[in-house]
Amino acid sequence: MAELKHWVAAWAASPHGPYPAGNPSAQPDLSSVLPNPALGAANQSFRMIVRPSLWGGALRVRFCNAFGQRPLVITAAHVAVDAGGGGIMPGTAAVLTFGGAVSCSIPQGESLWSDPVAPAFLAGAPDNRTLAISFHIGAATGPMTWHAKALQTSYIASAGAVVIADETGLAFPFSTTSWFFIDAVDMDVPGGRAIVAFGDSLTDGTFSTLNGYDRWPDFLRRRLIAAGYPNVAVVNAGIGGNQVVGPARFDLAAPVPGGPSAVSRLARDVIGLSGLTTVIWLEGANDCSANGCQDPQAVIDGFRAGVAALRAARPSVRVIGATIPGANGSTAAGHGSVRQDECRRALNRFIREAGLFDAVIDFEAATTDAVTGRLNRAFVPDSTIGSPGDGLHPNRAGYAAMAAAIDLSVLGL
Repeated sequence: MAELKHWVAAWAASPHGPYPAGNPSAQPDLSSVLPNPALGAANQSFRMIVRPSLWGGALRVRFCNAFGQRPLVITAAHVAVDAGGGGIMPGTAAVLTFGGAVSCSIPQGESLWSDPVAPAFLAGAPDNRTLAISFHIGAATGPMTWHAKALQTSYIASAGAVVIADETGLAFPFSTTSWFFIDAVDMDVPGGRAIVAFGDSLTDGTFSTLNGYDRWPDFLRRRLIAAGYPNVAVVNAGIGGNQVVGPARFDLAAPVPGGPSAVSRLARDVIGLSGLTTVIWLEGANDCSANGCQDPQAVIDGFRAGVAALRAARPSVRVIGATIPGANGSTAAGHGSVRQDECRRALNRFIREAGLFDAVIDFEAATTDAVTGRLNRAFVPDSTIGSPGDGLHPNRAGYAAMAAAIDLSVLGL
């Protein structure tokens, strides 16, 4: 009998797309390496870099074809310790298999876990180590499932050869700040638990630092380690541009960059994650913008439906609401208006007062000028590319302030 594992989500990235629909940050022009989005990738190797929130005695990787239109054929895959610059630490590569086979075909709209693997490098792995997940795509993928806003540099090889064994990184000349075809890494951690940060670009980390790991969920994880909770992961299920209830219909032929609504993606992106004990839901800014419905009641109904679905699927889960930071005067498209702020304030009253959530985190108070409704001045400049900022997305300092505002006692630890 196979040894039972206590799987805990150690890393996650909510899939959306198909590529190039999305809101990436600091993305290179990928037209040379992925010239035809309709064709996708074919006979091509990818090396995706991820930073697990915690480490265990074994791991597995979930490959995702959620927004594909044909089977995703993976001919070979492995996981290794990232050495930076597209390289991997010599001798650390461990082959990933699928039902004992080194290749697999993932049907349209589905996902597939690799078999568990326990490479030697997992023993004593430091918290800040990153993984390189390398895989080769066989037949043309067609439209590609991706997570646009990785804020993490990963690598893609030119088409034509299986190069995942390359340790130097020289076989991966193209960089990307997005993740393709993977959406979760589990670790075997007895007694481990996972907190899922669920929401839009304010959770996905727009204007945080590229490769800086300074979104508010990253800062929360550091606080938990310092407070003596090393076995509690914090994983990110944010999508830039996401809405609670919109769009009414997500059409793969004309996809919305923010992906399917939060309510419709709960089953895969939150409930489907391992070891889930707590959800922190920060969302509504895009629903209130000119890009959304701007109807507070519709969003409130969406919150109620989402929380009900979470509790029905995971009765013991703790669901925490978070207030929406202010963005008056924002230069981001569709944001910054008086009407948006009225909608936002109505949602924040509901989040604080309705009793729907097990607890409330006040991100508005942590980031917003109470008089003007604007993002606090120190939090505006962009930490990703150094721009002046847009008054909607906080920088590194703002995300740190958000994490610092979380009373750890409300997390149910």
